[in-house]
Amino acid sequence: MIHESAVVDPGARIGARTAIWHFCHVMGGAEIGADCSFGQGCFVAAGVRVGARVRVQNHVSLFEGVTLADEVFVGPGAVFTNVMNPRAQISRRHEYRPTRVLHGATIGANATILPGVTIGEHAFVAAGALVRRDVGAFELVAGVPATRRGWMSRHGARLVPDEEGRARCPATGERYQLEGGVMALVR
Repeated sequence: MIHESAVVDPGARIGARTAIWHFCHVMGGAEIGADCSFGQGCFVAAGVRVGARVRVQNHVSLFEGVTLADEVFVGPGAVFTNVMNPRAQISRRHEYRPTRVLHGATIGANATILPGVTIGEHAFVAAGALVRRDVGAFELVAGVPATRRGWMSRHGARLVPDEEGRARCPATGERYQLEGGVMALVR
């Protein structure tokens, strides 16, 4: 479903059952997977890769170098950048840094993601956070600059590790293990 006010340039690849809502612009060369939703006023640059079942809320711009894996959620007004020190009079396209958001991660409303970082699987970036370093799998970060505030399960519930680093999702019962500052799902 592409709304009549949206602009999808030739050469853009849009997966089945993906919704592109009011006043969006998807450039040629962008790839968006199946079953996604892009809210009002979104922009997707050439070269951006978006997986399947991704939700991008209103007024989010995905600039060249951004990759969103499957089942990522991006809250309204979140900001992605691709150059560390932009100047209007100096072209820095050769300095673009790739930004990757891995499977199942959440980016909260109005969060800012600086270029060159990786947001780990099922990580959770709180609303308004400024992310300037990589975020680990299942890590919950908040603040300016964003710092670790805890851990989140795949379901999106807070994990509280015991003294041996074991945690259980209160919603699903899934088990997790924290070792050396890295949280992992126990399979």
